[in-house]
Amino acid sequence: MSAPVVLALMSICFLSFGYLGVPVPFSLMAGVFIGAILSDVSLAAIIQKIFDGVDSEALLAIPFFLLVGELMSSANVVVRIANLSVSLVGHIRGGLSQVVVVFSMFFSEMSGSTTADVAVMSRALGGPMKREGYEPAFIAAIIASASTIAALVPPSITAVVYGAVGNVSIAGLFMAGVVPGLMIGFGLMIYCYFFGPSGLRKPRAPLRQVVFAAGDAALPLMIPVILLGGILTGWFTPTEAGVVAVVWIVVVVIPALNRGHIKKIPYDFCLAGLIFSLPLITIGAANAFGWMLAYLRGASYIADMITSIAGNDPHLIMLLMVLLFTVVGDFIEPVPTIIIFMPLVNALTEAGDINAVHMGVVLIATLAFGLITPPYGLVLLMASKFVGISFAKALRAALPIYVVFLATIAFAIYFPSVVLWLPQKVLPESVGCFKSPAGTGYICPK
Repeated sequence: MSAPVVLALMSICFLSFGYLGVPVPFSLMAGVFIGAILSDVSLAAIIQKIFDGVDSEALLAIPFFLLVGELMSSANVVVRIANLSVSLVGHIRGGLSQVVVVFSMFFSEMSGSTTADVAVMSRALGGPMKREGYEPAFIAAIIASASTIAALVPPSITAVVYGAVGNVSIAGLFMAGVVPGLMIGFGLMIYCYFFGPSGLRKPRAPLRQVVFAAGDAALPLMIPVILLGGILTGWFTPTEAGVVAVVWIVVVVIPALNRGHIKKIPYDFCLAGLIFSLPLITIGAANAFGWMLAYLRGASYIADMITSIAGNDPHLIMLLMVLLFTVVGDFIEPVPTIIIFMPLVNALTEAGDINAVHMGVVLIATLAFGLITPPYGLVLLMASKFVGISFAKALRAALPIYVVFLATIAFAIYFPSVVLWLPQKVLPESVGCFKSPAGTGYICPK
């Protein structure tokens, strides 16, 4: 049977099982087995590729970042960050909707997980927003939208997977994601100010209260400093940074701020391991699916199609990749999407002479956008469940917010110098810069 026919049957099988409600990893594996049966690939080779997908040292960072978020949430330390957010922006028009965004910008730099952000913000701020009269649909929309910041800013789990699978500097992706992440954050704040409900505006907090709230949240806010400081100085890798952050929480933060939670720490470890098993099995299945896609030259077919339209124009290539990833991201979570399409991404990155970190940030931002778009919209679906509103109503409330994401993605495509400015300054070699032969400074590719 010809390769295009096998690829079509694999895709139909995967989508059919997906629409029937079969979990993503099992839907992927169903497609892989169909492909193996109809081609000359052995089942032993498929099993090997599943294990190859999870056999990566860089992926060890994920459980530690998940554990950081779980410990912070279950120990109720995040209340201190919420209080700091209220003291900073609670007086601005939009009230608690502004607080949601600022809170997410703080917490995203600790967990790196969009789903963790949704769960924590829904518990910490969903109830107070309801009591202040916010529409449940808007609550779900703003919480889901703000949680996507975690996919961009360090220690983004999506960036860890992208770097590990695509052999791209994870630290470079961390740094390059800061500008788009801040753009989404400030864009959401501007949207809430001009177009969101006015909410219950609190009195402006005096400087003394802000200082007190900052001091109260100082210990948990040291986590981003530890993560970024250690990675940027080269003291430890992203995985080691996650370990150090967990040690900081267990040894310092929890004993100092919530000593009674110490006895529950073993449960947090078990729960984080259970949560990690979900993306882990998906990573293995997606790696097998992606390998089958490459083996059957599916990536080459799509790459040829895109280059026939875009040629070597990097901007047009990235726009078409954004379109593809937006459609795919509507159905599949970011992690399997990255793993399945990485051969295609690498081929087009080379064809367009695009910086690998630049391409990575654009696609990660696109996948973050896919988390709030229909029909799947994982984080919007989660937020609507937590708030107690239908997905359709939450989706209608989220539609105007799409402008913020589209503007951010367009900016990231057409202004690579701004996106790559930070990694070029602090980690120049991560974005392809090399030391000047003169011995001073670095020379960076245009």
